[in-house]
Amino acid sequence: MAQTATTGNLESASKIIIAAARYTEEHNAPAMALIESFSLPKGAKQVTVPKVGQMTVSDLTDGIDIVDEEEIGMTTVDLTANEVGAKVILTDKLVREQQNNVFTIIGKQLGDAMARKKDTDVHSLYNTLNGGTNLGATAKPFSLANVAGAIAHAKANNFGSNVYILHHPNAVFDIANTAVTASSTYPVPKGWSEDMLGNFFSGLRPLNGVPIFEDGNLAFESNGTDAKGVIADKSALAVLNSVETRTEKQRDASMRATEVILTSDYGVFELDDTRGAAMFFDATAPATNAS
Repeated sequence: MAQTATTGNLESASKIIIAAARYTEEHNAPAMALIESFSLPKGAKQVTVPKVGQMTVSDLTDGIDIVDEEEIGMTTVDLTANEVGAKVILTDKLVREQQNNVFTIIGKQLGDAMARKKDTDVHSLYNTLNGGTNLGATAKPFSLANVAGAIAHAKANNFGSNVYILHHPNAVFDIANTAVTASSTYPVPKGWSEDMLGNFFSGLRPLNGVPIFEDGNLAFESNGTDAKGVIADKSALAVLNSVETRTEKQRDASMRATEVILTSDYGVFELDDTRGAAMFFDATAPATNAS
């Protein structure tokens, strides 16, 4: 008897793909999760975000009028959204012959693709932060001293109260390597180093109040060994969401297949370049066979 792809089979396969795609996309875009988020109102084409300059408060004398007038210095940033998407075609033959785990794999790949797209869109904004001036330099390690220096720069220049660091896992390894090297010579003191070594695989502890995140989606620079991460306040960058990630199905009878389409409508923008800076450091893959 010939096998047929029933409506139930197709419905089950597409649901597995959709669920896997949503889960994967949600958990693999750390850069997007660390920035400001705005929603585009229904019927609107853009959102305008105002920025007001720094003001100064002066000493006053009793009975004397205030003569110093502060300039508001207001500027605005217009946020708009653009569609992105991908399509998977489920042929009737594929549905008949494959097991459910195959559809889960397809869904994860689809979700990973959306996550990478969103993540890399945010990464592309790092270059213009801090007037285009990077912290760090080519071939320099992401060491405790250099990271602490970047944090000091952020605090001295009033980046904000929600500062974070995001960099490539290979670069972040240097922090652990620094602490390991130090602990081989000296006892590990109570505090951050001890916590970091004890909890490295469950996530880095904040350094001087600044959390450190790893993002394997960060691309290498042209030399193939350096990567450009960021230290920034949440208010430095923003995403405007018009339509969150969604899925649709469409039957193509002549192809004997069902299309599963994943789309999103969003835009990423710089809000304030004075609230962040790119971090340019070595991200060479660490040795896995060191003695």
